[in-house]
Amino acid sequence: MASTEGLVPITRSLLASYYDKYQFPPLSDDVSRLSAEISSLSGDLLKDSHPTQGEKLLIDEAERQPPHKIDENLWKNREQIEEILFLLETSNWPTWLQQQQLTGELAQLVYLLSRLKEKFESTFKLLEHFQSRNSEFVFNTVMTYMPQDFRGTLIRQQRERSERNKQAEIEALVNSGGSIRDRYALLWKQQMERRRQLAQLGSATGVYKTLVKYLVGVPQVLLDFTRQINDDQGPMEEQRYRYGPPLYTLTTMVFNIRLFILLLWGCFDAQKVQANQTSVLEAAVDVYTSEFERFIRFIGEVFANSPFFITAESAGASEVRKNDDFKEINIPAGKTYEVSLSADSINSYIAWDFSLVQGRMNMDIGFSIEYTDACGQKTLILPYGRYESDQGNFCTCMAGNYRLIWDNSYSAFFKKVLRYKVDCIPPVVEPISIANQVEE
Repeated sequence: MASTEGLVPITRSLLASYYDKYQFPPLSDDVSRLSAEISSLSGDLLKDSHPTQGEKLLIDEAERQPPHKIDENLWKNREQIEEILFLLETSNWPTWLQQQQLTGELAQLVYLLSRLKEKFESTFKLLEHFQSRNSEFVFNTVMTYMPQDFRGTLIRQQRERSERNKQAEIEALVNSGGSIRDRYALLWKQQMERRRQLAQLGSATGVYKTLVKYLVGVPQVLLDFTRQINDDQGPMEEQRYRYGPPLYTLTTMVFNIRLFILLLWGCFDAQKVQANQTSVLEAAVDVYTSEFERFIRFIGEVFANSPFFITAESAGASEVRKNDDFKEINIPAGKTYEVSLSADSINSYIAWDFSLVQGRMNMDIGFSIEYTDACGQKTLILPYGRYESDQGNFCTCMAGNYRLIWDNSYSAFFKKVLRYKVDCIPPVVEPISIANQVEE
């Protein structure tokens, strides 16, 4: 477990000063130019035909402002790339093109389509890898600061179950004949679920309510981070402000490319493809894929190096927030102090975290744990030892009463000031379904 002592979550203003070192070089002027040109070509195709319902939906979406969130834009780009790859599959070419002898201009067109498909496949793989790596990076960073015991294990298990459920949901949709559009709507819904669960971890609600309520030793700074990171005016808003505009431009461009190919396929049998149409399409795809890949590599470096926590001094804070859940008790010389915890079921966790408030001399105190069954028979769970501080837990194999005993009986003169927190954590039960509980 990495230490968070003296740290606070990164603030938007501090993140802004960090991002000053990462200026994204402007997009090529060709992006706006070619996006406008290919949009104009789509307009020409629409003059001679009536758009289908699917084409109308895409026209409407292409004319909208791109989403505000960076990750939503990345998912939109990924969806459009996959839709374009679908159109570029040989089996989805216009019927007339599939049936012709591939000679002369047609052979050149087929070669061009193959090359464009390879370009988009390469870009798709890069984006897919970036999204997967970034998701793992954020989760693993959070887990780095989580105590490396049952708490971290339970949260990892919960995440693994959740991801398996999400994958099963995707597979069920695909097997039922869901479209690419349907699949990406579900993928984005699941992304919002991951964000909601991260916020739940920080605020001790939802699926993590039982676990976080009883956590011992989880840094409050970590819980604050997971709760605040995706707020509308939180740290991620600075990323949107800095790096959103070029991504929005690329999102618009990929919509325009897909719309043009879709319209071109629709009228392919009725009119010959013009040389200027293929030249603009080729140039637009070349520019889009190269600039989008440049953006992904850049933002990947920014994300990988972004600080999640900073010192309180750097943030201008005078004091890191204290955990108020600890209790403090004076144990006189020659006395003991004990706390009883009742475990209602097996597989509960008994957890403790304590330390002595030290003066000029370092002192220790005896500590042990006993179990008492319904008949009053006692069993030693944790043998007696002497500690200045300790943190630990164990999983119960028996329901009943557990006594945590601090022993100062061996001291003839010195009282001990004990600061402690103890809990009996009931088993964390997997919720039946959280798939429909999506919110921003």
